[in-house]
Amino acid sequence: MKTEWDYTDLAAAYLKRPDYAQKAIDKMLEISGVKKGDAACDVGAGAAHLTLKLAEYGLRVCAVEPNDAMRANGIKRTEQFENVRWFEGTGEHTGMDDNAFVLVTFGSSFNVCDRLKALAETKRILKDQGWFACMWNHRDLNDPLQREIEEFLKAEIDGYSYGTRREDQTAVINESGLFGDVVYVEGTVEHEILKADFIEGWKSHGTVQRQSKDKFNYVIDGIKRIVEEKSQSIIKVPYTTRIWMAQVK
Repeated sequence: MKTEWDYTDLAAAYLKRPDYAQKAIDKMLEISGVKKGDAACDVGAGAAHLTLKLAEYGLRVCAVEPNDAMRANGIKRTEQFENVRWFEGTGEHTGMDDNAFVLVTFGSSFNVCDRLKALAETKRILKDQGWFACMWNHRDLNDPLQREIEEFLKAEIDGYSYGTRREDQTAVINESGLFGDVVYVEGTVEHEILKADFIEGWKSHGTVQRQSKDKFNYVIDGIKRIVEEKSQSIIKVPYTTRIWMAQVK
């Protein structure tokens, strides 16, 4: 499916990205009150980082992903789960039935949607009292390595910004008028990864790709130089998982 953000060339690198913090996911599931066997829809499911956690909990998951390459990776990673089914669709047009789910999630995908349209679609497919949740893993910019990479990005990419992925999502959820009070949840995770795999993971950053344009390979090479200067072969990268969630009115 053709979308404005085309992740085809980034799909393989997405496999190197970190998991979400388990404590944050556990808290989200606790707040939403879901039970094993309940139906959830993971929108923009990509390579199944969040889908796997929902499936492991025992939810019946419909994973919606527009990109063929990303969806193929997700299908492969979840093939052992009978409670996961994959579909082609977007946040604005999931293709799911009305009032079908108790939980609808967006893992690092809400920012690539028209958020108000995605919220309206989420409301349509949620059951009464159902929950919406969106989340991202944000790199800890107090970490020396991350700070050095960040300074490089700002120096090389004119007007470099995060778009909406680092914004507080409360305002747009409230603007929709479809949900109750927004609940914020966070947790930390330390991603232990080979230097080569960490560098490869940067190739999955659609925000960097879009803003650097024809300099993307140059930017990746610059990040590679920064990381390879570190003596250790395995690096530890701290992230904060940030979740915004709200219940249907």
